[in-house]
Amino acid sequence: MDFTYPADAEAFRKDFRDWLEANVTDEIRALGGGGLGYDEPGQLAAAQAWNRRLADAGYAAIAWPVEYGGRGAGVMEQVVWAEELHRSGAPGPVNVLGIPNVAPAIMTYGTEAQKTRFLPPMLRGDEVWCQGFSEPDAGSDLAGLSTTAVRDGDHWVVNGQKVWTSLGHHARWCELLVRTDPDAPKHRGITCLIVDMQTPGIELRPLITITGAHDFNEVFFDDVRVPADAILGPEHEGWRVAMTTLNHERGGVARLHLGTRQKVADLFAAAREAPGRAGGRAADDPALRQLLARVYLEAELLKLVSERAISGELHGRALGPEASIAKLVWSETDQHIGEVAAAVLGPDAGTGRWGRDRVGSRQATIAGGTTQINKNIIAQRVLGLPRG
Repeated sequence: MDFTYPADAEAFRKDFRDWLEANVTDEIRALGGGGLGYDEPGQLAAAQAWNRRLADAGYAAIAWPVEYGGRGAGVMEQVVWAEELHRSGAPGPVNVLGIPNVAPAIMTYGTEAQKTRFLPPMLRGDEVWCQGFSEPDAGSDLAGLSTTAVRDGDHWVVNGQKVWTSLGHHARWCELLVRTDPDAPKHRGITCLIVDMQTPGIELRPLITITGAHDFNEVFFDDVRVPADAILGPEHEGWRVAMTTLNHERGGVARLHLGTRQKVADLFAAAREAPGRAGGRAADDPALRQLLARVYLEAELLKLVSERAISGELHGRALGPEASIAKLVWSETDQHIGEVAAAVLGPDAGTGRWGRDRVGSRQATIAGGTTQINKNIIAQRVLGLPRG
């Protein structure tokens, strides 16, 4: 594994760190833990204002090509960007789905008019995007989606339901997958549409998670009329468009170790202050120290797995199975940290930050690709096992 920081990446680090130190305030840091919901009054507007500052300085989407407002940054500059943003405690862009996921699909398959219309406000956070992918009966098996779009003159008429739609309640636009050829094999006959979320016939219902956050939504489409030219990519070829999106989404998993290792460090600090079960500090209890050592090693393993995935991309291998391994390790480690926090901190782990993290971690093995799906990818593409 070759994971070194070249001189140009270190030069970028210095420039970005200097800019962050001059621009990040405590108010901006407070936005970093807001999740996707932006539930507090004024929170979204403040995050969008910060997004515009990032964009104006060229730091909102450094991997984008220069002609679209990015820096054309390579892999190591992207790693440095994530590291320095994490170190500063500041949030990234508002469009956590739009910039890494939707934009590559628009750049690859969009018309020039679509690129000109949608990319600039996405970059600045002026318009929020969501994805209409998962359905009640088509989550991990995304190709089994049943939301339909039927051509009626110069419009598509959309009917169906999507679920787990992150940012849907704030989104102006949706990258929507619909079935346009019911007779085709399930991976074909799917089309991708760009849908204005203010179109009549769209109903959003909030999904409140166990933490009390409103990050997700159900979205219902009842005879929603979408202009025919709002198609993204070729008709009936929406699966290819979706794979462009999902490949970029999984690529982002390779840097999950930053937050995980910070969480472990915070737990270590809490253990030094918490009382042990037999007196003294929790951090001095041999049984608890063994649990702490376990999650420390898991987090360090995640770092190595992530760096291996990034190293592979540096050597010309597209992120794919390696990113699935990173996601698998991250999701299980995140849940283990919550379990160890409960053992180390006792009742104090049931409230506040640790209580929220404990219950919130249950979704880690589902969101962004279930553990079962990731294991299938690893089995087939890494181990070479046959399909079951």
